[in-house]
Amino acid sequence: MKNTLIALGLGLLASVGASAQTDSLPKTPLTLQNYTADEIKVQKLRNSHKIVYIGDDSDRASADSVNYILDRFYYDQYRHFKDPLAPYFLLMSKDAKLAMGIGGCVRMRGWYDFDGAMPVNGFTPYMIPVPSDPSLRRRLGGTPDGTSIFMRVIGRNPLLGDIVGYIQGNFQNDGHGFKLKKAYVEIRDWTIGYNTTTLKDPDAEVPVIDGAGQNGLTGSTAILIRWLHTFKNQRWSMAAALEMPDSQTDCDGISTKAIDDWFPDVAVWGQYNLPHHGHVRLTGLLRVIPYRDLVTSKNRSRFGWALQASGVWNPCNRLTLYAECNTGQGYQSTMGDLSIGNYDLVADTGTPGRLYAPWAMGLNAGVKYNFRDNLYACLALGDVRYFPRNGVAPTDYKYGMYGAVNLFYEPTPRLQVGIEYLIGSRHNFNRQHNHANRIDALFQFSF
Repeated sequence: MKNTLIALGLGLLASVGASAQTDSLPKTPLTLQNYTADEIKVQKLRNSHKIVYIGDDSDRASADSVNYILDRFYYDQYRHFKDPLAPYFLLMSKDAKLAMGIGGCVRMRGWYDFDGAMPVNGFTPYMIPVPSDPSLRRRLGGTPDGTSIFMRVIGRNPLLGDIVGYIQGNFQNDGHGFKLKKAYVEIRDWTIGYNTTTLKDPDAEVPVIDGAGQNGLTGSTAILIRWLHTFKNQRWSMAAALEMPDSQTDCDGISTKAIDDWFPDVAVWGQYNLPHHGHVRLTGLLRVIPYRDLVTSKNRSRFGWALQASGVWNPCNRLTLYAECNTGQGYQSTMGDLSIGNYDLVADTGTPGRLYAPWAMGLNAGVKYNFRDNLYACLALGDVRYFPRNGVAPTDYKYGMYGAVNLFYEPTPRLQVGIEYLIGSRHNFNRQHNHANRIDALFQFSF
């Protein structure tokens, strides 16, 4: 036991800056002529790992088995670009049937608002004061929000196949302290636990420094059970999920009252996979939103639904295009700007005691261009539209617009800095509107 602990400790110390799996290097040079920037980054990260073996080298697993386990640390359909990278320190059994990694990231973001300020950390057009507030014109701020730590364990079982356990927590600077972000288990095609909801498509989101992101994006985190399968030809994937709901209804407590959700959200999608991890995806969401009619003393429910088309495409190795469009009724609690208010169900002024699900739409688009594999710029655009049929207040939100342009530089694959300009506007139904401008900067280190 003593010799084993010594060997393990020496192996961990030797892993800093070392390259173990030299046989996993590609046959062609790591350039933008041969690979996309994301593929180059993952390959550099993979080759930085030092695999620590305990025991006789004669029964060591093959290089293919080791590389398979390493790949599982990088493959995640619901990994967001702001999540920490695969851990630098990996422990693996000599038969490559069990591996564990503990990692995280330190993320510091600072900003300066001018010519219209945002009263929150994230740049959210919904929160822009309308009409303009003379006392809120400039604002200097910063936060370590997004700093996180995680653990992933991967095991291979003859009966169940791959079993993956994942826990991630974020440190918050807004009074919430340490907050659980994800906690789930994957067994073959099944995911069970607390994870990103199925409506969200993280790969189709443009990289931005801003903590909120484009205002028309959908998705949240919920307890769920999800089936996700990629067919043998690797061209098609599909998913279906039952998710814990969290509806938001505009009940006044006089004629209507909010009650507990009782039916899970149902989400499905189909996806056509493109080269270089691109895809085109169509997603559907169905939900039941309950409330109590105090006029007739009855519990009632309305259906909510959403359709979303999203995708990411590399027309060439230096260029990446992103797009997402969603629309529906009663899904507003899952979408950017409108998730701040109670817009899933709103009052039907023509019938006291009744609520209805209004229409909404979100449009998001963007582009990323790599000058080098570690230097790139992005443009992100977002637009949210709200279409109630009646009972809207003149000062209520009608639509919001979001724009960001940034530059990221990665001196090493695990160190990232960036600078960004943001502009946004909020427009109300009474035609009053206001805008805000922000410059923000990023320093992030993953380990």
